[in-house]
Amino acid sequence: MTDRTGAIDVQHHILPPAYVDAVGAEAIGSLLVSGKVPVWTPQISVEAMDRNGIALAVTSISAPAFPSETPQEARRLARLCNDYAARACADHPGRFGMFASLPMPDIAASLRELEYALDELGADGVCLMTSYDGRYPGHADFRELFQELEHRGTVVHMHPVATPGPQYLPGIPAATLDFPFDTTRAVLSLLFEGVLSRLSRSRIILSHAGGALPFLADRIARLERRPDFRAAVPEGARNLMQRLYVDTALSANRSVFPSLLELFPPEQILFASDYPFAPEDTMTATVTGLDALALPDDALAAIRRENALRLMPTLAARM
Repeated sequence: MTDRTGAIDVQHHILPPAYVDAVGAEAIGSLLVSGKVPVWTPQISVEAMDRNGIALAVTSISAPAFPSETPQEARRLARLCNDYAARACADHPGRFGMFASLPMPDIAASLRELEYALDELGADGVCLMTSYDGRYPGHADFRELFQELEHRGTVVHMHPVATPGPQYLPGIPAATLDFPFDTTRAVLSLLFEGVLSRLSRSRIILSHAGGALPFLADRIARLERRPDFRAAVPEGARNLMQRLYVDTALSANRSVFPSLLELFPPEQILFASDYPFAPEDTMTATVTGLDALALPDDALAAIRRENALRLMPTLAARM
C-alpha cells in the first residue's frame, strides 16, 4: 500500500538494461561524481523510497539521453525506455509515474513519440534535455515541439547535459559544473528567443534548483537594457523566470535555499532526489535537509508532495 502522506520525487531516473547496453556504461558513468553506472532496478528504487518516506517517484531518462549516431536508433531507444517506464508503473502500482523520453532532436519523431507516450501510455509529462547538439530549447528548430507541448498543457521536466565541445576542467564530472550551467543557458534561450513569453499552459520544471539561475537572476535581467533582448520578454525577464518551477535535487541545504526562495515561492519548488545517479545517502540528505530548513509546515508540505499533485493531477490516480 502506498504511503499517501509520503513525498513525491520528480527527478528519479531509470536505467533499463537495454538502454545501458546501447548507450554504454562509460558514456553514462563518466558524467557522474561516482564515475560509474549505479546498480539499479525498479525494486531497488522502491526499497530506497520506503526507507526515506517517498510515496511515489516520477521516473525519467537522464543524460546523456540518446546520443545515437542514427535517428532510427534514437527512436528505438526512446520507445524502449517509455515502454519500460510504463511497465514499472504497472508492476509497482502506486509507486511510479513517468516523464516520457523523446528522440530529440528529431522533431517529427518526437511529436509521434509524445502522442504515443501521453495518449497510450498515460505519461505524466515529458523530460527534455537542456540542449541537443549545441542547440538550446529556444532554437527555432524546436518551435513546433513547444507549440504542441503548449497545446497539450504538458509538464516538462528539463534535465541538463554535458556542454558540447572540449572539457574545460579535465577530470571534473559534468554533473558538478556543466550541468548547472547548461540549465542556466537553457533558461536564457527560452527567455530571449521568446519561448517563455508564449507559454501559458505548459509548465517547465528545472532540475537542481534551476542551476545558477537563483544566483544570476538579476544579472540576467540586466539584458533588458538592450532593445533586442527586451523585445523578447515583454513581461520582464524576472517575471518570466518566476513562471518556472524548480526541483530540490542536490539543493536542499542552507547554501541554496535562501537565494532560491528569493526567486521562487514554495509553491513552485518540488521535491526531487536524483536517485540513483545520486546515491541513497544523498536522497536521505535531501529529506533531512528540507526538514532542517525550518520552513513553515504548509511550505514544506507543498514542496514534498502537494505541488507535484497540483501540477500533475494524473499522479493522484496512480496512488
